[in-house]
Amino acid sequence: MNILHNSPLSRRRFLEGALIAPAAISLDLGRPAAAQSNPGQLVIGHTTLRHLNPAIQSGQATGLPGTQIFAGLVRIDENFKPQPYLAESWEIAKDGLSYTFHLKSGAVFHDGRPIKASDVAFSIGVVKANHPFGKIMFGPVKEVQTPDDRTAVIMLDRPQPAMMQALHPLLMPILPEHVYGVGDIQSNPANIKTVGSGPFKYKDYRAGEYLILERNKEYFMEGPHFDELVLKVTQDPLVNVLGLERGEIDYLPFALVKITEIDRLRKNDKLVVTRDGYEAFGATNYLEFNLRVKPLSDLRVRQAIAYAIDKKFIVEKLLRGEANRLDGPLTASNPFAADKLHIYDLDLERAKSLLDEAGHKPDASGTRLTFTLEWLPDANINSQQPVANYLKAQLSKVGIKINLRPNADFASYAARVANWQHELLLNGMWNYPDPVIGVHRAYISSNIRHQIYTNTSGYSNPKVDDILAKAAVEPDFEKRKALYAQFQDIVTEDLPLCWTNEEPFFTIYRKGLKNPPLTVWGPLAPYDRVSWN
Repeated sequence: MNILHNSPLSRRRFLEGALIAPAAISLDLGRPAAAQSNPGQLVIGHTTLRHLNPAIQSGQATGLPGTQIFAGLVRIDENFKPQPYLAESWEIAKDGLSYTFHLKSGAVFHDGRPIKASDVAFSIGVVKANHPFGKIMFGPVKEVQTPDDRTAVIMLDRPQPAMMQALHPLLMPILPEHVYGVGDIQSNPANIKTVGSGPFKYKDYRAGEYLILERNKEYFMEGPHFDELVLKVTQDPLVNVLGLERGEIDYLPFALVKITEIDRLRKNDKLVVTRDGYEAFGATNYLEFNLRVKPLSDLRVRQAIAYAIDKKFIVEKLLRGEANRLDGPLTASNPFAADKLHIYDLDLERAKSLLDEAGHKPDASGTRLTFTLEWLPDANINSQQPVANYLKAQLSKVGIKINLRPNADFASYAARVANWQHELLLNGMWNYPDPVIGVHRAYISSNIRHQIYTNTSGYSNPKVDDILAKAAVEPDFEKRKALYAQFQDIVTEDLPLCWTNEEPFFTIYRKGLKNPPLTVWGPLAPYDRVSWN
């Protein structure tokens, strides 16, 4: 998730998909499936919202509304190339140590205040200090100079090859300093009643039910084409699927749909089902070991667990061929993915031998070790519950007893992981467009933090730290690729994580939706070009 990382869900089930809204708010959610709804409205199926500020929270639950509310300096096209957004142009120094951005003239925040270079400087500081991997993205930034209100110069103390990718609004939204610079940003009421400069602005919110965003009439680009975006919030994936089929939802990104339902939905002539639009995410799933816990600190035990897992069964049977097997930290489509990895194919006898070697003989009942496995019901609907149940049965074959502990909601799951209270954990992270952004955070020892989606396994290898530090500043692609190959060789032997599969993401939407967001950032790109035919 990252999982569908940052999707707080519970097991509470709703019998009806429609929402009851106050009379003052028009939510046209009850139309028949064959009928077009309000042509100025797009209804989006969503999971849960804690706040709307992606500067201090990673993941899709915050990121989807956040990228509609907040603009960034650049947006990323279908070829991973940066395109003008709040910045109309820029220059990069030959030594890679300064980036000069020229802001669009006349661009304003939702409250009418002008966007200034000082807001860019403020926003970079906020992300660097608060985002789960802000220090990794913007650690090289030593200052942001603002020679005038429309010019921001990002000064680095070392090159950052991932800089332009990190300036997408999901990762570096431009915040108004006059709103978010007051008090503690973590508790700022504007994290819900937001003020940004994106194509849509905050209108209304009811916790656990809906968020309404309205068209920003002062938007500095062409569009948007909807008067309203309505995020219909439910805590049950089934409700969203039923809503699509009944015509109550128009667009369902990151669809939490069981693999067994996909073929049926593909046959619905009113819907489009696609896996396009997630290329920038690089979603990985894995079994995480807490290396602080004995005997998981013993490599032989981790290797034994890896040899006991049949990844082929997971991707071909549990996930019905809709996912790719994963044997390392980078997805297959990542340009830095290496061919040379330590592969752990199913070998139960080898697993037992390693456990014997580590001194863990079976007792009278055949049990050698007992671990608790954490997982989050309905988060990765296809890759958590089925895999958790599979691991419980599969690891028993080598004498490892697994006690399953399904966490009630994301908050309890995240707190347990952030406090390093887990033993085994089903988790996932996104690679993002550059390893500096999405990969380093899970493996460098300086990022062992009490925060989810960091190095919560406690992995520390000075050689890996050194390799990733060099890769983070190396401008030459081939040299960077060689460094990342060394990194992958080491970590697939050290096994701080046991990677299982790439997470399959699906977007389902009603036919007639024009320009659905299916570029590399897909659902987390601005929706200013989306409309009804």
